[in-house]
Amino acid sequence: MNLFRFGNLNFNNIIMVQDSSVLNQDEKKVLGHPAGLFVLFFTEMWERFSFYGMRVLLIQFLTASVLGANPGWGWSAEQAGALYGTYAMLLYITPIFGGVIADKYIGSRAAVIIGAAIMTLGHAAMAFDSPAMFFIGLGCLVIGTGFFKPNMPAILGEMYKGLPDKKDGAYTIFYMGVNAGAFFGMMLCGYLAETIGWHWGFGLAGIFMLLGTIQFWLAGPLLGKLGVLDKKPKEDTEVKSNLEEGEVKHNNFTLVDIILMVIVGIVGLVYAFNDPLSKNNVLDVFAFLDTPVLRGQNIMIIGALVLFLVLIVSRIQRYAKVVRDRMYGVILLAFFLIFFFMSFEQGATSLVLVARDYVNRELTGNSLLMFNIVNTLLTIVPLIIISWVLIKLALATWSKIALSNIILFVCFILIWGAGIWMLYNEFTAEISEIKVSWFSILNSFFIISLASSVSKIWESKYNPTAAMKYGIGLILVAIGFLILGYGSLGAGQGVKISMIFLVLTYLFHTLGELFISPVGLSYVSKLVPARMLAFMFGMWYLAIAIAQKLAAILGGQVETIQENYSLSHFFFLFTIIPAAAGLLVMVLNPIIKRLMHGIK
Repeated sequence: MNLFRFGNLNFNNIIMVQDSSVLNQDEKKVLGHPAGLFVLFFTEMWERFSFYGMRVLLIQFLTASVLGANPGWGWSAEQAGALYGTYAMLLYITPIFGGVIADKYIGSRAAVIIGAAIMTLGHAAMAFDSPAMFFIGLGCLVIGTGFFKPNMPAILGEMYKGLPDKKDGAYTIFYMGVNAGAFFGMMLCGYLAETIGWHWGFGLAGIFMLLGTIQFWLAGPLLGKLGVLDKKPKEDTEVKSNLEEGEVKHNNFTLVDIILMVIVGIVGLVYAFNDPLSKNNVLDVFAFLDTPVLRGQNIMIIGALVLFLVLIVSRIQRYAKVVRDRMYGVILLAFFLIFFFMSFEQGATSLVLVARDYVNRELTGNSLLMFNIVNTLLTIVPLIIISWVLIKLALATWSKIALSNIILFVCFILIWGAGIWMLYNEFTAEISEIKVSWFSILNSFFIISLASSVSKIWESKYNPTAAMKYGIGLILVAIGFLILGYGSLGAGQGVKISMIFLVLTYLFHTLGELFISPVGLSYVSKLVPARMLAFMFGMWYLAIAIAQKLAAILGGQVETIQENYSLSHFFFLFTIIPAAAGLLVMVLNPIIKRLMHGIK
């Protein structure tokens, strides 16, 4: 029996491993899938509930006035964007390390439990009205996500090793759990925070994170040894035989590679923390390099990116031609991914501020009645469907994991109670102002509604190439900003934007996401040999991390651009950037196809 100990804590006891070496896939089925899939579904759902429930509040809380009924910290959009950008950037870097730790030392299941527990502490810390606890909470969320994020899909992949024909369906169900959690988290945490107080919203996120963690832990007997680290020595035959055609030796990291990685890593990390600290006049490590044109921190990060490109190109050049070309194809797609997320992630920064300050959210009479009917359907129908899935899971697994099912029922009693309380408040109000966080749920709603239809295109003869998918996705995002730019013409000085423009923006952004986000990692797995996947997935997530930081920095300029020019200028800028990137990647389609060497 393999043991991993933390002090006197035996992780084999914590994850409740059975003697059987694998999950018995034929034992219990729910909707034609192993019951364990729905344990993962609900665990991911509550984690996403907590994560997105907190995220939708972050920029609002930081920029809310320090005075008033629901005070915040009174930061500028630029200051808040700098902090949020660092937070979001680190969320995509720590999973690289969390995956390695799980693979080598503790196993995916223990990593999920550790990550979920640390995130629970993070949410709990943010429920206190204290700046120190707030920053401790953000740190815990970053570390916890590093353990949690890469290892849930790893357990799911292991579960379906013997069921390849059901794997696509399983990932679709799992993806629905992600979006259901995001949907309800943003709706309910946002409503509670905007109605009662910010830290109540942060606290609600923590409650569901805690219950989700306990539910997953108690489900151990159903999962068997899924996600448990196997420490048996592996034969090295695969290492000797997995060279690609044209290769005579493995591409090991050289001393120069390691030195470049250390330099880039240190500069990147210092920059990530220096940005919010310097913009809040706390500390500027790179101030000695400031010039009239560029700040010192920008000079340093540009230099680090140049060194990083040198590192990547030099490593790729050492591979055989076919492998080299395909990896260049991945790098090109990752480059355009930065432009997508840089624009799409305005939904977490500038669009939140626009919804709060510039959109007409007040409803009365028939308009209010229609909104309440729509909002009720949006809330109740998904809850009924997911509650039905919960009952099916409980019927199939009660004899094995009764306590886990009881925790899930407690979760649903709470979420039903919160939903009914929210709807009652809205129906009894004569005049209502739509909550800012409500607009953020539109992305999850549109994904759930449209994902199946868009995915049918990939199975038809009209399935576009990778470059064309990226081009279409980027142009759809540009159209979304074009609509909002048109709607914001003349906005300001008491004139507000009709909410229909913001709803349409989220619709087009979601369509763009469906063309890019789900297919990106698929191309990495197809183009990169198995032994290099970890390295290239790391590059992929690093590209997203860079995009998250850029998105927050640019989003933080919304107030400055609005004051000096107009709000429409800001959105037309974000129309031009993704549109130009989309057209460029389409032009490069023949080159990218050649680099893929036949991979569809």
